[in-house]
Amino acid sequence: MRRLAIAAFLILVFSITGCTAPKIRLFPSQADPLREFTLEGESEPKILIVPIRGVISNAPKEGFIRTRPSIVQEVVSQLRRAEEDEKIKAVILTIDSPGGSVTASDILYSEIAAFKNRTGATVVVAMMGVAASGGYYIALPADYILAHPTTLTGSIGVIFARPKVTGLMEKIGVAVEVNKSGADKDMGSPFRQTSAAEEKIFQDLTDRLGVRFVDLVARHRKLEPEVVAQISTARVYLANEALELGLVDEIGYLENAVRQAKKLAGLAEDAKVVVYRRTEYPDDNIYNTSTRYGGGKVSLISMELPGSLNHIQTGFYYLWPAAMMAE
Repeated sequence: MRRLAIAAFLILVFSITGCTAPKIRLFPSQADPLREFTLEGESEPKILIVPIRGVISNAPKEGFIRTRPSIVQEVVSQLRRAEEDEKIKAVILTIDSPGGSVTASDILYSEIAAFKNRTGATVVVAMMGVAASGGYYIALPADYILAHPTTLTGSIGVIFARPKVTGLMEKIGVAVEVNKSGADKDMGSPFRQTSAAEEKIFQDLTDRLGVRFVDLVARHRKLEPEVVAQISTARVYLANEALELGLVDEIGYLENAVRQAKKLAGLAEDAKVVVYRRTEYPDDNIYNTSTRYGGGKVSLISMELPGSLNHIQTGFYYLWPAAMMAE
């Protein structure tokens, strides 16, 4: 409580004196340009590490103090910068994500594939704790996929999430009246039960998006029909199971991914491994995933709720819902 009071007082003081006092930054800004930092190695060409962590979305995250860019925006910004640097010959995507919206996942998939085609750079994926559903979808364009020994991956399918408040409304005596121009205009409304005909339509849409996902996996990973049938159940797998199915190429650690990137790109053992950040970190290393939000400075207060409390809007998701609680 005392911290909150101090922070509120400082914000008030700076806002009042902002016209005459020098500019003082309390928080790191996403408006700051990305800068390159070397984590290890001395020779060029270079390997870039791009962390992808959290629920994949193309919507910015609104905060009490600042608005954070979406994962899509931040990853694309890094790929665009890497594309301008001819010395970047390999990119390692470290993925720790349960997936996200269908559209956001597909955007990243397309952007990663386009980056590869335009630059000819090697792309290696290093899966961390979870790389499920959309987290696996965005790994598909990679030349090589490595899973950590404890990675959970798979969940190759789509889920259509929509809230229902009809029971609550009945209890409190609230109703919503709707006028519509077409019989299906209010399909999926949270204010009434879904009809059998509507449920059939939603299931068809879900199935078709799921088939698109499975077909992409089968094509990229060159899977046999019996494996395709198995992954179509959309269950999750441990790393060793994923390796047996052909969903990943190796089980190892991030250092193994770095070595593989050097090998595939034909780089020297002491090739530079770099990251793009907005602020410098002491004792920085390849396991730092703080690129996305800038970070690095001490903030006085944190007003954000845990990710598990965030509202998931109605829509189609390449998402493993069970992993949401870890966000």
